[in-house]
Amino acid sequence: MEKIFKLKENGTTIKTEIIAGLTTFLTMAYIIFLNPSVIGKSNPNLAHIPNTMEDTAVITATCIAAAIGTWLMGWLSNYPLALAPGLGLNAVFAYTLCLGFNLSPTAALTMVFLGGLFFIFLTVTGIRTAIVNSIPMSLKKAITAGIGLFIALIGFSNAGIIIGENQGAPTHVDLASFSEPTVLLALFGLVITTVLVIQKVKAGLFVGMLITAVIGNICQFCFGIEMGIKVSESWAPQIDFSMFGKCFTGFGELFSAPIASLLAVIITLVLVDMFDTIGTLIGAADKAGLLDENGNLPRIENAMLADALATSIGAIFGTSTVTTFVESTSGIAAGGRTGLTSTVTGICFALSLFLTPATGLVPLAATSCVLIIVGIMMSSSLKDIDWADLEIAFPCFFTIVGMPFFWSITDGLAFGFISYVLVKVARGEYREVNPLMYVIVGLFVTMYTLTGLQSMGIL
Repeated sequence: MEKIFKLKENGTTIKTEIIAGLTTFLTMAYIIFLNPSVIGKSNPNLAHIPNTMEDTAVITATCIAAAIGTWLMGWLSNYPLALAPGLGLNAVFAYTLCLGFNLSPTAALTMVFLGGLFFIFLTVTGIRTAIVNSIPMSLKKAITAGIGLFIALIGFSNAGIIIGENQGAPTHVDLASFSEPTVLLALFGLVITTVLVIQKVKAGLFVGMLITAVIGNICQFCFGIEMGIKVSESWAPQIDFSMFGKCFTGFGELFSAPIASLLAVIITLVLVDMFDTIGTLIGAADKAGLLDENGNLPRIENAMLADALATSIGAIFGTSTVTTFVESTSGIAAGGRTGLTSTVTGICFALSLFLTPATGLVPLAATSCVLIIVGIMMSSSLKDIDWADLEIAFPCFFTIVGMPFFWSITDGLAFGFISYVLVKVARGEYREVNPLMYVIVGLFVTMYTLTGLQSMGIL
């Protein structure tokens, strides 16, 4: 272990890495159940589409893609990051590719596979690394804080502590009723986990999550209080490889699709995945103290190669774009510093093929507490931004608030990058902007333009 992962050099131990790996898995295991409800038959919006993927096939592909992708990340980069089919990216698959552009799920998988190959090309040629290095340090700090607010918002939402208008709130966002058992469980978990972390209890995040999960199970199974714990009708493994290799059969459908639509699809996939990954890598690496003095991430080429390979592998097994998860920061907060954390998380995903029903015993109320606390920790990068300098404050502000407000890392980055370039040009400092930033902003504008044209029925 020492030879492979350099544990002493990174100031960690096998025990710490195992706990961190389990923590990361438990905070992102929800994707196993959530992904089928977005891209599988559980999504009623896809019911009319021929050959919609079976939920069991999506679950199988999700577990395998997450396991392989996370292992690749750990072994190629030695970073404690985990991968799985991304939230938002699976929505792009269902609502943009299948419903918006009328592609079959098979053809949509083909597009995801091609997108993965394109990412591999960008990575091995060094273009993706150059893009990351072109981002100013102030924006990198803003990305970290923005992701912190974003995952805290995800935690509050998953816990049911905050609700939206579609849940009966009188405003866009409102505090939920404390009469809900799941809300009370989440608040209990938040209090107990916060106390453990403040008292610097080893593996405080993990311990707090387990205590909350145990209390939730006792309440539901002993007292009949619904805590959102998923109990499977059958504890037998349901492994379904029916979508394996189907991405190779969708090329024919693409040849008959309008070129403008395919261009819009490719740009959307490339930008959303690339900047979701870049944002997460920078935010997680900054939290772990892995960025160098210039704000760059060593071995980032290896990390991005793992991400790109995982996308194509995931498409082969039958799932939407695989990306680095912001929930990886929960394992980092628990002490994870090397690829051993990723190895443990990958093993958990692999075992989930056979133990999927058991993963439902950890309620969202338990994992949400970890996300909220990690969000607090990541927000510490706000202190590194010079808010008195409006030239810096404007793009940083749009980056930070854009991620939680737009519910998208990519859109937050887009607004931050565009405002950064506009501010520089307005002040006559356009020569100070890295040329790649102009290219990135141009691609973002193109993406939004094509998306708008498509929504108007022009494409």
